[in-house]
Amino acid sequence: MKPAKVSLSKLPIHFLLIGGGIAAITPFLWMISTSLKLPPEALKFPPSLLPHIPQWSNYLEAWREAPFARYFLNTIFVSGSVLVSVLFTSALAAFAFSWLEFKGREALFVGFLSMMMVPMVVYLVPAYIILYKLKWLDTYWALIIPWGANVFSIFLLRQHFKTIPRDLYDAAIIDGCSPFGFLWRVVLPLSKAVLVTVALFSLIGSWNSFMWPLVVTNSDKMRVIQVGLANFSQESGTRWTLLMAASTFCIAPLLLAFFFAQKRIISSFARSGLKG
Repeated sequence: MKPAKVSLSKLPIHFLLIGGGIAAITPFLWMISTSLKLPPEALKFPPSLLPHIPQWSNYLEAWREAPFARYFLNTIFVSGSVLVSVLFTSALAAFAFSWLEFKGREALFVGFLSMMMVPMVVYLVPAYIILYKLKWLDTYWALIIPWGANVFSIFLLRQHFKTIPRDLYDAAIIDGCSPFGFLWRVVLPLSKAVLVTVALFSLIGSWNSFMWPLVVTNSDKMRVIQVGLANFSQESGTRWTLLMAASTFCIAPLLLAFFFAQKRIISSFARSGLKG
């Protein structure tokens, strides 16, 4: 009887989680359903959840309405470049803040963390002026370089690095290993789960970036996916089926990457014995 009582006591929590999951997934299901409908069917009241005859041609028509291929290529290139830069700079900075001893280390780290509280609107204009003087506006440099370092990623890696026993570092140094060699051969292999998490956050942030690319780019050839989708939304007007189709194939790669990365995070935590 005891197991039954325990399971019954958890039923409200399960119902709450199921309700939250349904509420979270409903907009996505409605977006996909609308993308497969005819325009009159999409505006019908009361609305229907499933399309009468799925209109897969809506995706092809939406793809042809705007240069989405260019938007995707720009986004993939920018996201990949930012990801590589963030992993490189975050690993080095986190290693310095967690393992190396130097004057003012803690104060400098607190200063880094305080930068997370500064909203983008505060430094948007000064950053724009700097990019203008560098002649980087409407170039890949403006989309990649300012985001090549991420304070939250440094914080996340630093907190994980500090959980690695200090004896490993001392033993590696005694054996003649350099600090960078210790980072590459010991610390990073033990930090796969956190690195995957940092990579996932970086990809999501780059893929969903809108305000910054909107400000620093002004041509179709440099637009990323979110700016291109917003521009398509203005041009398509009330063609909801095409807009939902475009939104679906714009967000689909990010959802797939998230699900694959989620499995990798779980397996990495299980292998390393870390607790969330």
